[in-house]
Amino acid sequence: MAKTSRSEKRPKKTAKKSSKKRTGKKSNLPIKILTVIVGLLCLVMLAGVGLFFFYVKDAPSLDEKNLEASASSNFYANDGTMFLDLGAEKRETASADEIPQELDDAIVSVEDRRFFDHSGIDPIRIIGSALHNVSSDSVQGGSTLTQQLIKLSFFSTKSSDQTLRRKAQEAWLALKLEREKSKQEILTYYINKVYMSNGIYGMETAAKTYYGKSLNELTIAEIALLAGMPQAPNAYDPYQHADAAKERRDTVLYTMLDNKKITQKEYDEAVASDVQAGLQTLEPNNEELKVTDNYVKEVINEVQRKTGRDVYTDGMQIYTNLDLNTQKELYDIVNTDQYIQFPDDQFQVAATLVDVNTGKVTAQIGGRKIADDVTLGLNLAVTTARDFGSTVKPITDYGPAFEYLQKSTGTYIQDAPYNYPGTKTPVTNWDNSYYGNITLRRALYESRNVPAVKLLDEVGTDRSAEFMKKLGIEYKDVLMSNAISSNTETQDGTKYGISTEKMAAAYAAFANGGTYFEPQYVNKIVYQDGTEEEFKSDGEKAMEPYTAYMVTDILKDVITQGTGTNARISSLIQAGKTGTSNYTDDELAKIPHYGSISPDVMFSGYTTNYAISVWTGYNDRQQPITSQSDMIASDVYRELMQYVSSSVPNVDWDFPDDLVRVGNELYVKGSNSTQYQAPSSSYYNNYNNTPNYTVPSTTTPSSSFSGEETTPSSSQEPVTPSETTPSNPVTEPSQTPDSSTPQPPDPGTGGDGGTGGDNNQGGNQTPPASQ
Repeated sequence: MAKTSRSEKRPKKTAKKSSKKRTGKKSNLPIKILTVIVGLLCLVMLAGVGLFFFYVKDAPSLDEKNLEASASSNFYANDGTMFLDLGAEKRETASADEIPQELDDAIVSVEDRRFFDHSGIDPIRIIGSALHNVSSDSVQGGSTLTQQLIKLSFFSTKSSDQTLRRKAQEAWLALKLEREKSKQEILTYYINKVYMSNGIYGMETAAKTYYGKSLNELTIAEIALLAGMPQAPNAYDPYQHADAAKERRDTVLYTMLDNKKITQKEYDEAVASDVQAGLQTLEPNNEELKVTDNYVKEVINEVQRKTGRDVYTDGMQIYTNLDLNTQKELYDIVNTDQYIQFPDDQFQVAATLVDVNTGKVTAQIGGRKIADDVTLGLNLAVTTARDFGSTVKPITDYGPAFEYLQKSTGTYIQDAPYNYPGTKTPVTNWDNSYYGNITLRRALYESRNVPAVKLLDEVGTDRSAEFMKKLGIEYKDVLMSNAISSNTETQDGTKYGISTEKMAAAYAAFANGGTYFEPQYVNKIVYQDGTEEEFKSDGEKAMEPYTAYMVTDILKDVITQGTGTNARISSLIQAGKTGTSNYTDDELAKIPHYGSISPDVMFSGYTTNYAISVWTGYNDRQQPITSQSDMIASDVYRELMQYVSSSVPNVDWDFPDDLVRVGNELYVKGSNSTQYQAPSSSYYNNYNNTPNYTVPSTTTPSSSFSGEETTPSSSQEPVTPSETTPSNPVTEPSQTPDSSTPQPPDPGTGGDGGTGGDNNQGGNQTPPASQ
């Protein structure tokens, strides 16, 4: 047997050696992977550090003035005059030696337990908050007290502004502040800066205001209440939200106990105390602030809605559209007896003044004789709970009829006994009489209810809703009763229904030729970091120029010869509309009265410069307006319009190219309304129930529109209904009648009130017979 050579055995050794080498390579792979990971982490860390320093290079300077200043916002009028600093009137600061140790302990225990150990940022707190936010539905912040102070002093508190850049700058400034100031100094800044509800800044101010004592005189329970408020000042207001305030106070007390800053006995006694014990009556607002209170409330709401910022903590400079002199004039008109005699102090007025070419709200009042201790209270100028009566007719009925059906102002319509479509409920005019066959012009300036309902029926509620929505006015469901009323069962805040703010903005579109501008209170904001944001509306087309002009042309007649002559101002070119609501029969039975009464009386009008809407009534709707005070709405309008119009041009509206005037009536060029058709005999015989009530009015001569208006004769005499006259026609002030046409029998006082039956189509609404 042949021997195996050594060379033949080598491959096996070689193979075995090769196997060992491959095993060695595999054993090095985890090390390489780990090295790559570490390298990547280093790169990420370096990138993070680089990004951090890139962000912080633009951080604000650590200005001590910002640390000491209140975080409140300043408000400026349209001429640049500052008229309000939210924190200026109520602010007292405490020095470090005036702050009790218990307050330091309370704040640190509930807000930043490791405050005296960290250097401005707390990694343990950040990690803990991150883990909590991942595992819980609630959100927990990771900011230290130092970071909170930096945020209040230099940055916005809006959550969406908490970007990586902002967080980096906040952390950087917190680190710098900790190097420059002692812990006690930082705590003192914080205690003197935080917002404490009710327009109060700083805990010393809160102690004096709420308890009539200095900080070092407070009990443990009172200290805990104040220490817990900055997290959500308005929510923990002990005056308005006692239960929430107690819960927050007790949380602070528990953290103090857990942190061994108070004993069990002190804890038990403090938790058992009444959270409202010792609270003082809040000092009344001063007279100067009361002048602008309602307006300021709407500014605050607009800032919150458009920017998400908090005016109490973000330290903004807010430039408003307020005309301060006009606001003072309106306040005096409503709150003194220099202009108007009011029946009593409970009688209320709400009014809004709008620049028709921009939508800027330049003055507003939301009530009169408001109690001294009410701040930012109910603003009746923006609420939609009351009925605006016949001021709705131009926007609900006549505007859509001119816009979509291209009717003329001279189109004839029957003012005669008529039921709401599909019901047996009669539509009642304010004087319980009927004029017969009249033009749309006269139907509107005399504020006849039957023609208004007929027009809405012909236009259709869908198209009416479309027209109104372009003017900023909506109802959840447009009912036939809305032809003469703004009553709506559903309001959804102020989304549905009408207010003086909404009505002034809607009428402004008639005044400027058809463009709707959303009501606007703020024109510019300057933020703490120096950036600015401007606000303006370009407006949107709401109607054709011919529609705006036709409505305006008729509403001029309301003031010169219709239901609104009390609003007349010598030589001023203006247009306007009266409005009165009514009580149901059931309500009338419960209200002792003599003569005509109503819950609401309005007047809305405009020039080429301004639109004003005024509502009057009582907060208690069951307290009625009588014939002695039913002209106050137009009185307020007249006084304010006269004031604002004295310094602007008094010019008439431009005549649109797409209109033509025949005598006194207006026609849209090319529309069917220029084709004359005489009323048929069957039309007159069946006017009580016929839905086909509109008859085109005036002829169109082949050469020009210079002919006289066609005027019906006998059919224009008032028609007295045969049915029983309601016992309480709601009326408006008597006005100078149009001497050129027959008038209905005088019911006692003129106006557009009246009683109407419930609309069976839409809930519990009683359509007011209003002017």
